[in-house]
Amino acid sequence: MSIIGIVAVDRNGAIGKGGSIPWHYPSDMKFFKEQTTGHACVMGRRTWASLKRPLKDRLNVVLSRSAGAEVRAEEQQGVVVLPDKRSVLALAPYLSCHLYVIGGEQIYKTFQPEIEQWIVTEMPLAVESADTFMPPDYLQGFRPRNSLTLADELTVTFYERT
Repeated sequence: MSIIGIVAVDRNGAIGKGGSIPWHYPSDMKFFKEQTTGHACVMGRRTWASLKRPLKDRLNVVLSRSAGAEVRAEEQQGVVVLPDKRSVLALAPYLSCHLYVIGGEQIYKTFQPEIEQWIVTEMPLAVESADTFMPPDYLQGFRPRNSLTLADELTVTFYERT
């Protein structure tokens, strides 16, 4: 079991605008699905709220202290609401799959010390008025292992902790 950060960023490190992902690339969505299916995906309350439904064939782990997110999540299969990082890390040894940290900004910051690998998709654009960004130093202490090119001129780089 590994803890893996997976993120798509624009040229300036932006990951969001107005509570959603500010781009739509089918090849990125397909890649994300292929990487995370069969695994656990940790997300914050706002990322959870932006989804139309739970991520299929994945354990959706929502970090929230808000009862509203809990009520909605408890009604759905494959969704677990936990109050903090400690709870997620306590659950991790019992998982027979990888734990993907999928956002948002605060969740990436919270799990940054535990992330062992990063999968970063580089978007070929700069989002005007973006309001959510990756921490500037999130790849510090990591080195690129390999990369691949997806359709739509997207580059994915796999990083491992040094």
